[in-house]
Amino acid sequence: MWYKKLLAALQFCAGQALNNEFSKEEKLVRILEDIATKVKAASDPKRKEVLNVELSSLQKFFQEVKVCHLPLNPALVVQGIEADSCSYFTSNAFPLKISFINVNAPSGNINVIFKIGDDLRQDMLVLQIIRVMDSIWLQEGLDMQMIIYRCLSTGKGQGLVQMVPDATTLAKIHRESGLIGPLKENTIKKWFHHHHPLESSYQEAVRNFFYSCAGWCVVTFILGVCDRHSDNIMLTKAGHMFHIDFGKFLGHAQMFGSIRRDRAPFIFTSEMEYFITEGGKNPQRFHEFVELCCRAYNIVRKHSQLLLNLIEMMLHAGLPELNSIQDLKYVYDNLRPQDSDLQATSYFTRKIKESLECFPVKLNNLIHTLVQMSVGSSAKPSAPETVPQEWMMLDTERSIARATILGFCKKPDSLYLIQVVQTCNVVTFVEKSFEQFSKLHSHLQKQFPSHALPEFPHSWHLPFTDLEHKRVKDLNLYLKQLLSGSRKLANNELVLSFFLNWSKNTLTEDSSSLTLDLLPLSCYLKNQTVWPFLGPQSTGHMPGVQLVISYENTRLTIMLKHMRNIRLPDGSAPSAHAEFYLLPDPYEVSRRKTRTAPKGSDPTYNELIVYDKVTELQGRVLKLVVKSKGTFVGAVNIQLSSVRLNEEKWYPLGNSVI
Repeated sequence: MWYKKLLAALQFCAGQALNNEFSKEEKLVRILEDIATKVKAASDPKRKEVLNVELSSLQKFFQEVKVCHLPLNPALVVQGIEADSCSYFTSNAFPLKISFINVNAPSGNINVIFKIGDDLRQDMLVLQIIRVMDSIWLQEGLDMQMIIYRCLSTGKGQGLVQMVPDATTLAKIHRESGLIGPLKENTIKKWFHHHHPLESSYQEAVRNFFYSCAGWCVVTFILGVCDRHSDNIMLTKAGHMFHIDFGKFLGHAQMFGSIRRDRAPFIFTSEMEYFITEGGKNPQRFHEFVELCCRAYNIVRKHSQLLLNLIEMMLHAGLPELNSIQDLKYVYDNLRPQDSDLQATSYFTRKIKESLECFPVKLNNLIHTLVQMSVGSSAKPSAPETVPQEWMMLDTERSIARATILGFCKKPDSLYLIQVVQTCNVVTFVEKSFEQFSKLHSHLQKQFPSHALPEFPHSWHLPFTDLEHKRVKDLNLYLKQLLSGSRKLANNELVLSFFLNWSKNTLTEDSSSLTLDLLPLSCYLKNQTVWPFLGPQSTGHMPGVQLVISYENTRLTIMLKHMRNIRLPDGSAPSAHAEFYLLPDPYEVSRRKTRTAPKGSDPTYNELIVYDKVTELQGRVLKLVVKSKGTFVGAVNIQLSSVRLNEEKWYPLGNSVI
């Protein structure tokens, strides 16, 4: 009713030409609403036929009015529709895709989505706030290559959404890479290589992705955008990444029963890191990505009051997920306006690492991919080359079609993550210990002669560091031989209960089924066989550490930002941490220690080390020692009196403590 009063007041003030335009746009929206309602109400077999019939009313409208401005963007003028390009989406609301003919012919058709049954005001608000953040970055000279599409609520539970040309969902890209596309590291990289055979064009796509991914990491974190999966993350062929569908925000996560589905602070996965760093060949790009994210985050934080005021004005608008002061406090807590830039940099770096190591994100994407592939499997079966070689395909009559160990997790005894695919295409995940594998083999020995069973990998004579990776390889070979053996063996109740956790068998008493509520899943990500280990040492650089040292009011603050080109004596990548000592230290109380960065020659930290009550810097020395599980990696002594404060600087690491 309030909208109608505003429209009446506007029409009273406006001239005849503008009033005529308003009337045309109102009629266009009413026709679209009528078509969408009838398409949604139609039965599945007749839905396409109903759409084709109803589109005639839209064509008749344009025959009468000739041209009309689009309510979504009044700068655009359209003169008709291309009926053959119009369709609908198969989601619950069955939104329409309408292809309008642009009056400015060289610009091509304008594709929009018309939705009924969804409150688009929340999407409008999120996109408006993101647009404000982008303008703040641009004012600071930082172009994050953001694609922020248009969205307009045209009534209660209805509205228009812009379709971005040449954009594809991440889910579709995953499906093109086969059944385990979401678990592969090179999926995004291969897709862009396919669309950019020229190196210069490919590097431009990498750059666009680099900036846009960082921008969306920051905005989705600050606004707490949830329900993130591969179907609402999109990529353009030019490299821009952007998010769609903001029905869940301010931390109101999607729930799976009592389980929170959104575990990561935001979406930044290992396949995104793999694409940015060229599969580890350019590890310094990850340093640069972290720096870009933190810079963008700190720029937005300077305008925290503006953003909070804009959101506060909408508290009483009746939006489903913005209705209390706690929702406003959620954004305040994410902006952390009370923190210094160094503190905020350290904080956001931890969030990047949390997101990167969050395996449930990949599991969620895998589930989406499997659901979509199962829907289309009857029409187009997967190509044989998309199936990993280590999986053994079995006859369709068997209960378990294929199984493979995806990785392992130490907590502290190793558990192996196994993906089990049944012949009915149901996919389950279980985690088993080596002892449970051994126990299964012992039970099978009691029922079958030894010659019918594959050889079980009992022991190895390799260094401890290679043991688990060796076991994964050997156990996968054991599974392949076990499931491809005799039909009686593969369909044995012991085997089926081991993988499917049937309650009939005693083996399941000490086994655990892997579901979305298991928190330790992040460690599997670090131990996948496809994990992108960093490449060879960068040329032209000696081992070093990057520090920012500041001193104010007797407080000495050191930020350890990055290390580069660090190696163990045997040339392998260390799992390094840094130890700091403020000398002289007669009572040996100045030792400070950072967290350990898992295997990497170019790790990122962004951690703060603070010393209070440091009365002067003259005569004080900062000793920094890098270690990896007790093994010395390198060290440097820094005369604090000669340091230029509040500046980033690389310090070379020596091969001994001075």
